[in-house]
Amino acid sequence: MAKGEGAESGSAAGLLPTGILQAGERPVQVKIYLLDVAQVDPFSASIILFVGRAWDAITDPLVGFCISKSPWTRLGRLMPWIIFSTPLAIIAYFLIWFVPDFQQGQTLWYLLFYCLFETLVTCFHVPYSALTMFISTEQSERDSATAYRMTVEVLGTVLGTAIQGQIVGQAHTPCVQDANASTVGLEGVNRTQSTTSLRETQNAYLLAAGVIASIYVICAVILTLGVREQREPYETQQAKPMSFFRGLRLVMSHGPYIKLIAGFLFTSLAFMLVEGNFALFCTYTLGFRNEFQNLLLAIMFSATVTIPIWQWFLTRFGKKMAVYIGISSAVPFLILVALMESNLIVTYVVAVAAGISVAAAFLLPWSMLPDVIDDFRLRQPRSHGTEPIFFSFYVFFTKFASGVSLGISTLSLDFTGYQTRGCSQPARVKLTLKMLVTMAPIVLILIGLLLFKLYPIDEERRRQNKKALQALREEASSSGCSDTDSTELARIL
Repeated sequence: MAKGEGAESGSAAGLLPTGILQAGERPVQVKIYLLDVAQVDPFSASIILFVGRAWDAITDPLVGFCISKSPWTRLGRLMPWIIFSTPLAIIAYFLIWFVPDFQQGQTLWYLLFYCLFETLVTCFHVPYSALTMFISTEQSERDSATAYRMTVEVLGTVLGTAIQGQIVGQAHTPCVQDANASTVGLEGVNRTQSTTSLRETQNAYLLAAGVIASIYVICAVILTLGVREQREPYETQQAKPMSFFRGLRLVMSHGPYIKLIAGFLFTSLAFMLVEGNFALFCTYTLGFRNEFQNLLLAIMFSATVTIPIWQWFLTRFGKKMAVYIGISSAVPFLILVALMESNLIVTYVVAVAAGISVAAAFLLPWSMLPDVIDDFRLRQPRSHGTEPIFFSFYVFFTKFASGVSLGISTLSLDFTGYQTRGCSQPARVKLTLKMLVTMAPIVLILIGLLLFKLYPIDEERRRQNKKALQALREEASSSGCSDTDSTELARIL
């Protein structure tokens, strides 16, 4: 990652498990590229990012609905979306980092390919997430697959960030000593940057994009060749496609799903505030300008290592218990951060603890979603193909939380007088960063845990649903997948 502002802000997009391709395309990294390398004016860069992220959020439920109406093919229902979106996503991703020779229409170029890339990645990510429901009918196997998926996605995030950071790491942007003269300083930096150096930086971004895209293709090939979708035996071969609004109404009227999303939204927002402001907090409030990259690595490594531990914990003690303990474990360490002075050792301890809680916060809700879908299947046995809708809105609310976090952080820092690329910040900025990293996340975590308390699917209900679904499958196998039989059996159960 580029040093200077790029390095300090590189975590602002969060540590959400996004995968290798998305790891190299975070909003902050794209913004730095547009301003410093492509030399797009700030207003146009903001428009590109705003429209791109808004379009990205809109496409999630739309793609989910389209997938739900897709017919089953020899490759399955989800796999064709993954196969056909991959090469197009690679091309769009590469063109994001390409600087066209023409100046007129450059904004339209980046806006077009940024929105196109976001759409194509959604066409990959939504069916990829929904595959959890189609690789096995056993709850334990789906939980295990979710744990493996989240672990590998965190590793992919680390790998993608490291690749781009190492290749583009020579693009150094110095901080501005005099905060009041930041504009003059920036102009001086731009004037001293030669055309040759700028071209080298542009080529470095293209090289990083090529490496990341190659890894993405390899992973997509492994996914395509190694995974086969399994269709539920009680689904009818001629299930009638439902309208968008009927599918939306059915999904959004399912109580356990709404309660899970609500708790998930608040806890995700809490950790995104910590992650999005952690680099700036370490740099300006704690004074660890040269340590924050190692601290972020400690968080990511801790999250990667502890995901299997949380998987064992939820199978042993239940998912709701794992949520309470895993997410609430961050609160004492956040309080410690708020009260302590600049102490590097304590900061590393807090970083490791934060990684443990991050693993729980993002593994457990994804692990609980298949249980919600099983519960929905029993109560709506005639509504087939809604799994992508469930997963797409889950992804949508993740991105919604990310946008809210970015908005809160940006407005708060701008209001208190944050100086872009400054070597130091006013005291009120340091206080604001401390509030964004400690007090605000604690409040959001407590609200999220209260909402999880309302989540009705405990271990006993999971076992009952498992038995009922198994009876449905056995009945379907013996009676030829009749809709009437499935409905009647679900009513009896």
